[in-house]
Amino acid sequence: MKTLLIVDDQAGIRLLLNEVFSKEGFETTLAANGMEALQFVSEKIPDCILLDMRMPGLSGVEVLKRIKKQSADVPVIMMTAYGEIELTEEAFQHGAERYFTKPFNIYEVRDAVVEIVNRNKH
Repeated sequence: MKTLLIVDDQAGIRLLLNEVFSKEGFETTLAANGMEALQFVSEKIPDCILLDMRMPGLSGVEVLKRIKKQSADVPVIMMTAYGEIELTEEAFQHGAERYFTKPFNIYEVRDAVVEIVNRNKH
C-alpha cells in the first residue's frame, strides 16, 4: 500500500487531505507539526510527504532539510498559504519536488502525489 505523511498545523487541511488520499488507496499518517513528522519519518519512510511551509515551532523548510538528511529520496511536496518566493526557492534548493499555494485545487494535489508516487515505484 502507498503511504503518505500529511503535515499541517490546520486540522481541517489534514482531515481533507486524509479523506481524499484514503479514497485513493493511500495509507495516511497525519502530523500536526514538524516534530511529529520527524518522529514518524524516523520510524518509517513514507512514499510521499505533503508538508506545510509555515507551522509553529519548526518551519516546513527546516523539517524538509532534516527529512532529506535522513532519507534523500523521499518526495516532498510543500504547501503554503503564502506565496513567498524566497521560502519556495529555499524549499526547492533542499529537495522539494513541488509546491501548492493554499487554497489549492485538491484534485491537482491528488494528481501530483499519485504521479510522483507512481514514478518512484518503478
